[in-house]
Amino acid sequence: MLMTKQHLAMARTLGVAIVALSLGACATYKEEFAGINSRLDQLDTKVQGAAQSAESANQSAQQANQRLDQIESRVQQLETKPSRPPRG
Repeated sequence: MLMTKQHLAMARTLGVAIVALSLGACATYKEEFAGINSRLDQLDTKVQGAAQSAESANQSAQQANQRLDQIESRVQQLETKPSRPPRG
């Protein structure tokens, strides 16, 4: 079967349509990837903030533990010191 001008025109039109749909799909994927990347950036920012908060809380806890160690040392000194006679 010989391809007529009409068949060639139809084939060309279908080819253009397929290419156009393919490019349209690429644009859709670009938009989806942009949305995903934006969401990942937001999550990364939140994770970094949480990590900073955790580090700050860790430092505060270490300072509190140091203070408790100092108090414990002072309490032990007072407990081992000979008792004083009551006043009065």
